Amino acid sequence: MLEHEKAWSPLTVLSVAKIFEKANFPWWIAGGYAIEAAVGNKIREHADIDVLVLRCDQADVHQYLRQWECWAADPPGRLRYWNANETLNNAIKDIWCRKSPEDSWRFQLMLADVSGHYWVSRYDGHVKASLDDITRIDSDGVHYLAPHIQLYYKAKSPRSKDQLDFDAVVGMMSAKERAWLHQAISTSFSKSHDWLKRLDSF
Repeated sequence: MLEHEKAWSPLTVLSVAKIFEKANFPWWIAGGYAIEAAVGNKIREHADIDVLVLRCDQADVHQYLRQWECWAADPPGRLRYWNANETLNNAIKDIWCRKSPEDSWRFQLMLADVSGHYWVSRYDGHVKASLDDITRIDSDGVHYLAPHIQLYYKAKSPRSKDQLDFDAVVGMMSAKERAWLHQAISTSFSKSHDWLKRLDSF
C-alpha cells in the first residue's frame, strides 16, 4: 500500500490545538473547521483536519513536531518523508503527519507564504492580508483561519463541499471581509466567478 493510500483518522480540533498550544510560531486551524468555527455549528463531515503554518517557520515547525512523522506532498501528490534540516521548496504546499508508520494520518500542515506581516496568496502575489486580519481566536484559545481567507483558497476550484461552506458562512462575514473576498476572487480567478453575485447581494 502506498503512503497516500493509507487511512486517515483525523484528530479533533481540540486535540490539534493541544498539540500546538506551546508552539513558538503562529498556527491556524484551517479548512472546513475554520468555516464551522465562524458559523458556530457543524456543517458537514470532515475527512481530515488542516493546520496552516508559515513557510518561513518550517524549520521551527519540523523541530516542534519531532515526535511526529511528517511527509511532504510533492506535486502532483507523491508523498515523501520530510527529513530534518530539509528546507521544502515553494512547490510543496502540504505535509501529512502521523505518529508512526503503522498509524493513520492525523493532521495536515498547509504552508502559507508571507511578506513582512502579511499573508500572501499562493495563487497571486498581489493578493495579501495582514496576519491580524486572517486570525480568529475562539473562547477556548483555538486559532482559526478567518473565513474570507479560507473561502479564497476554496474559490479556485470549488467542490460541492466548498459550496456548502460558502453558503453557510457568506452571510456571517463582515462587509469588509466580503469586499476583500470579492476583490481577491476577481483578481486571482475570474471576474465571472459564481460566488461574486452572491457577495454583491449583501
